[in-house]
Parts: sequence; C-alpha cells; structure tokens
Amino acid sequence: MVLRYLTDQLAKVQIVNEVNKDFVIEALRSIAELITYGDQHDPSFFEFFMEKQVVAEFVRVLKLSRTVSIPLQLLQTVSIMIQNLRSEHAIYYMFSNEHMNYLITYSFDFRNEELLSYYISFLRAISGKLNKNTISLLVKTRNDEVVSFPLYVEAIRFAFHEENMIRTAVRTVTLNVYHVGDECVNRYITSAPHTEYFSNLVSFFRNQCMDLNRLVSETLKNPGPDSTSAIVAAVDEIEDNLYYFSDVISAGIPDVGRLITDSILMLLIFPMLLPSLRIVDTNDMQSGVVTSLYLLCCILRIVKIKDLANTIVAALFYPLETFTRFSRGKVNGYISDRGLTSVSQEPDDDNIAKCNAECLTVNVPQSSSSSGLDTESIMSEDNCSSSNLALREVLLAYVTKGDDVQVLGSLSVLATLLQTKELDESMLDRLGILPQRKQHKKQLLQALVGEASGEEQLFSSENSLMRDGSGCEPGVYLEKIKEQYGLSFLSSDFLMSPRVPRFQVLDALVSLFCRSNISAETLWDGGWLLRQLLPYSEAEFNIHHLELLQVSYKNSATALVKEVRGFWPDLLITVLCNEWRKCKRAMESSYPPKEPKCILFPSQMLSSEDIPEGSSFAAGEKMHEVVKVFVVLHQLQIFTLGRYLPEKPLIYPPGDLPANSRAQTSGLDVSGPKPGTEVSLVSAVPCRIAFERGKERHFCFLAISAGTSGWLVLAEELPLKKPYGVVRVAAPLAGCNPRIDDKHPRWLHMRIRPSSLPVLDPAKFNAHAHAHAHAHAHGKLKTKAFVDGRWTLAFRDEESCKSALSMILEEINFLSDEVHRRLKPLLNLETALDLSGPEEEDSSSHSTTPPNSV
Repeated sequence: MVLRYLTDQLAKVQIVNEVNKDFVIEALRSIAELITYGDQHDPSFFEFFMEKQVVAEFVRVLKLSRTVSIPLQLLQTVSIMIQNLRSEHAIYYMFSNEHMNYLITYSFDFRNEELLSYYISFLRAISGKLNKNTISLLVKTRNDEVVSFPLYVEAIRFAFHEENMIRTAVRTVTLNVYHVGDECVNRYITSAPHTEYFSNLVSFFRNQCMDLNRLVSETLKNPGPDSTSAIVAAVDEIEDNLYYFSDVISAGIPDVGRLITDSILMLLIFPMLLPSLRIVDTNDMQSGVVTSLYLLCCILRIVKIKDLANTIVAALFYPLETFTRFSRGKVNGYISDRGLTSVSQEPDDDNIAKCNAECLTVNVPQSSSSSGLDTESIMSEDNCSSSNLALREVLLAYVTKGDDVQVLGSLSVLATLLQTKELDESMLDRLGILPQRKQHKKQLLQALVGEASGEEQLFSSENSLMRDGSGCEPGVYLEKIKEQYGLSFLSSDFLMSPRVPRFQVLDALVSLFCRSNISAETLWDGGWLLRQLLPYSEAEFNIHHLELLQVSYKNSATALVKEVRGFWPDLLITVLCNEWRKCKRAMESSYPPKEPKCILFPSQMLSSEDIPEGSSFAAGEKMHEVVKVFVVLHQLQIFTLGRYLPEKPLIYPPGDLPANSRAQTSGLDVSGPKPGTEVSLVSAVPCRIAFERGKERHFCFLAISAGTSGWLVLAEELPLKKPYGVVRVAAPLAGCNPRIDDKHPRWLHMRIRPSSLPVLDPAKFNAHAHAHAHAHAHGKLKTKAFVDGRWTLAFRDEESCKSALSMILEEINFLSDEVHRRLKPLLNLETALDLSGPEEEDSSSHSTTPPNSV
C-alpha cells in the first residue's frame, strides 16, 4: 500500500538536501492526506501509523534537514493531521511520547516569517484539541504540580509580535488553554514568572493607547480622511485587546481577574488616564482628555470586573492632585507616566501585590454644602491647576464649561457608568447618577427590612450611607485603594449627603442645556442622561432649574422662528417632524444616542471644504442644527412638566389656498409645477435667460407659493392657447435671494438652491460627495458638488423687473407666513401642552416635501 511505501522510503532518508528535498516534502504531504483519510474511513491506516512510529520519523527527518522547506512542510503536515483527526484515540497518540513538545521547543529559524506563521498555526492546531485529558500529555509535573508547559510558554513569547495575525493566533492558543479549566495548569499560569504575561499585556495595551492619543492629537491639528482611517484601525485594535481581556477573565481562573485589575489600574488608569483629566483652556487642543475619556468608557464597557469598575469610580472621589503626584514617580514598584503624553515605561519586576510603599496622602478642603458647582472658578485662568477638585467634579466641569468634545466625552463616561452592571448602586448614588426609580426601590427595600423607619428612609435626605460612611461600598473601595495601591486622602467631602452630588449632576445638565456653543447631538446625549436619571419628570428639579430650562427653550424657539424667514422654510416642518421622531426614539432608548468612540470623530456630514461659506447648504446645516436643539429642549419642557410626549409635534394642519392666490389662478396645486405642466400665465412676466453661452431663450416668469411649498417657474407661452403656457424649468422659491443688478436695472439675479437637503436625502448627497472626493483624490478637476446655481433674468424694462421682484418677495412672505402659522402651537408651550386628542391627530404629518424640480 501507498502509506507503507512512503513510510519505508522516508525511513531510508539519511540526509535531506537539495537533491531529495522535493521527495521528502511530497512524502510528508501525502502521509498527512492518507492519515486524515484513514482516521475517518479506515482505522488500519492509523494503526500502521502508530506501529511504525511515523511521528518519530518526522522528528528524525527534521533533525537531518539543512533546508527551510522541510520544517515548513513538516509543521504544515502535523498541523493538518491534528486539525483533521476526529478520533480521540488518535489525538491521544499524537500528543504522547513527547514528540509534540519536542517540535514545540525545537530551535526553528524564525527569521523566516513564513516559518513563524506555520509554527504559530501548529501551536494553534494543538491548542484546539486540548481538554482535561489531552492537556496532561503536554505538561510535566512534579509532586502533582505543573513545572513545565512548553505550548503555553512558547506561544506567549510571540504575544506582542509586530504582526497582528501572529498576536491573534497566540491569543487563541492562550484562551484554549485557559478554558480547559485544569486546576494544576491554572496554578502554573498564575505563578511567577508566568504572571508577568498579564502585566505585559496591559503594558502593550498602554502603548497602543498612547499611539491612539498621538493619532488623535495629529488629527485635531490636521484633520483628514487618512488620519480618520488610522484612528478607526487603532480603535478596532484597542477594543479587540479589551475583548481579549474579557475572554481571559471569563475563563474563571482564580487570581487572573485580580492580576489584570491591578495591572490596568497601576499601569494605565492611575498614572495615565486619570492625570490626563485636567481642566484645560478650551482653545488648547488637549487630545489627552479626549482619549482618556474614550478609554475609560471602553474599559468599563468591555472588561467586566467588579473590583475594577468600583475602584475606578472610587478614584473619581480623589482630587486630581493625587494622580498628578502618582504620575511623577515610582509608586509601589511601578514607574508611572505623566499622563498619556509620556514615553512608556516597562514595569518593574516587583509583584503588584507586594506593595509596601508609603501612601500618598492629600488633604482636601471641606466641600461646600450647597448643591452648586462653581464652574466659573474651576475654569478660570486664576485657578488653572484646579488640583483640589475631585475628578467627578472635573467631569461635571467639562459638561458645564468644556468644549463640545469634552462635554460629549464626559457625558459618555457618566452614561457608561450608569450602564455598568458591575457597579454597586451605592457607588452610583455617591456619584449622583443613580436613577430615581432605583433610588426609590432601594429605599423601599431598606424600609421593609427594618433598617430604619419608612418615613426616614423614603423622605429623609440622608440615608444609611450618611450614617455609616465607613461601612458603605464606596468606603470599602476607598480603603482598598489605600491598602492595595498606596493611595489615600483625607476628606469630609465623601461623608456629605448623597443628595449633594446628585444636585451637582442636575445643575451641570441643566447648565448644559443653557449653552449655545454645544452641538445638538451632544445636547441629545445630555437629554438621554437626564431622562435616565429622572424618568418621573420634575420631582427633583428646583425652581431655578425650571427657569433656566424655560429661558433656554424660549431662545431656541426664537432661533427657530428666524429660520421661518431663512433659506429653507419650505423644508422646516418636514425636518422638524423627522427630528421629533428621532429625538423621541433616542430619549426613550435604553442606550445613549452615540457610542463613546464618536468623541474621537467629531461628526461633520459635509466638510467645510465642500460647503462654501454663505451657501444654501451651510444655511441648511444651520437650520437642521437649530431644529434639533429646539426639538430636544421642547421635549425636555414637556418631560419636566410631567406631560405625555406625543409621537409627532403638535402643529396645525395645512390651510386652504386663497381663491385669488397665484397658485389658484395659475391652475397649480400643492404637488407643484412639473415640466410639461400647463399653467395660466395671467400673472407671468416675460423675460429672457441664457442657460448656455450665446443661446438666449424667451420665457414667462412666475413665482408661486402653495402652502409651505413654493417655486420659481419658467414657462413657454402656447401661441394657440393664450394666456396659457407649458412649464419648462422650475426651481425652489425659498432661499432664492432675489436682487436687481446695480448697473443693469432690467436684470434680476437669483440664487437657485437644491430642492432637498442631505439630511432628507442622504443617499443622493453622499453619492455626490463620494464622487467629488474620488475626483479630487485622483487629481481631477475639483467639482463644486455643493455650490448653488444662479439665474439672471433679463426683462423688457425696469418696471417689469421690479414687478417680478415684488412677486417673488410676496410669495416668499405667503410661504413663510403659512409655515409660521402651522408652527404656532409648538412655539407656544402652554398651547402645545393644552392641545389634546383631535388636534394631536390632526397634526399627524401635515408637512409636505416639495417635489424635485428640474
């Protein structure tokens, strides 16, 4: 048989060189195929394989080899066999006799990248067959303790290889080992020096975080598609690392969670991320703040370790100065970094658990008993260090005084903490972000079990945390930080009533909604957080809060009214109805509107390069922003008053067209003038226009409004059917900005904007933007994808030109007045709240979108 022949020929090989290497390679490949076939169809194949000890022949041939092609083929052959063998008996044989360990520890020349790739695949194939029975064949023991495990030790040598595929394969090997659940192997993994792997993992991750920070910093200075794609790749790798940490922890190996927790805290959180959360001037591009906020969110969201989450929250009660000092030198055996901007340092060999360094102690001034957070002094130049501020107060300072990205980052951290199930409710309570419904449930349970009288528990501003600060969960974790990590501070701030931080959070959120320099999307995130904290409306708002929110709402309503006379009144109601539904859905969602990673990519649907200043697109973006701000503030008003939030905005239905309107006399309806439509030209003004150089055409010009829609119409007169004509060209009336030429009083200039906006037709505009970017990238002529058109109409005399101008202005006023009329119940908050049943149904979707014009 073929297998016998190949085995005999292989046994005769005494040297492997260029002459016979091809035969040896083919023999190895064929044997693997035959053994795989035999395992599944004919047991006699594998019995012969065992009888002739073919694996030993493989090892002998490897020793004889003087060419790299033989180790390559041998590793591939063994990998294929292991992966495809189904019989447990066959696997048991392959792993016995120390042949696999010999191959694992063989001194291959890994300068050859292909050989390394095959070797790692070989290790992964072995790990895929591990279970509690087979793993014992790959370890050496003494007195029932594992003293050697080559598969694991050799694999983690390449854990930090520059090639991502190598790192991924090594992680697969380690996870396959961890999930076997062998107690002896687990003790080996968590004993010195193998525990260094976990701290080295975090050190490697820390370096990746610093690389991300550099990318973010460069992008803030020089934004562009290349830098954005680099950040996306870096974020993906960072999140993959964290998911690997999570998978390692899920294996349930004793002490591994603690090892990873200690390393993350001592190598990343304490010396780098927390010191980066300093108060900075909004004009100073501090990428470290942005990156740190994102990383905190990421770690809390992915790495599910209770001690880690609660320790991070406990650290937020420390003053910033504590971690600034921590980052200046060696603490508990670790050389700390100065925030994210420093050069990485490798940890000392000292075990984290053996921490005997002197504690860092900071005296913190007594906090004010008032609920307010003095953000003016926090952000002022006179108090640039703000080192006495607790980190939780720094987060709130970002909300009240930071730039848009800092606000979004801080809100993302608070939202992430709110959703972190590993956090004790008492920690959330101390931060001031325990949802109201959970507060009530907790107090009710305490009252029922007799911890205090029901009246005291449910209606007192103090609770058991106040009476026994040392026994509460936050106190426990503060003590842990002191004992395990050598950090402590003396402050009576922590023993204040939990109502104080809660009011501080509410103050910060209300202050956020009063800010005019924050994007609507960020305000939506703030609205979501507020709804999570207070699902039962106004219970905890004080009069000052309500007054501030009302003033902010009125300012947003004023801004919305200005848009009625702006460039896009015809689409205002459509955009408003769309954003109302989106905002309601976002506010009522279980998750915040934006993922934490969004803070690394400030969203701009259209770049400033594509939108010329003063264009209708810029005006459309502004209108969209104004509408989103108005919608979230209006919905918050309804919410704070404890009212039901309707599915659709409460607006009046469309009104009937006046009998003498131009839309009626011309014979048009609200569907608008389509090319080829017949219209009456009773009100039309004759004009000339050249769409191509030297080709002037004669038309009759009409400006027509119908409800909230309007058009500029150029029609050709029908000689046999006067005064009727046929529509040839139509364009939106709104935003046309008519102007009589200064030097030629018979010429009328008009801006011709698109009939839609990117927010309403993203597919169309994204295609344009993509084509524009593609052309620009390939050095082609730069097309103005988002530039408005222009019409210049020439009339017979000055009076005709003025008549056409008056007609346009009059119809624009009719259109704007109708938009304003329909919005009135929404702009008058009291009216909006009083409207009920039939009116609400009438407002179902009364806005109409003007059809595309030619």
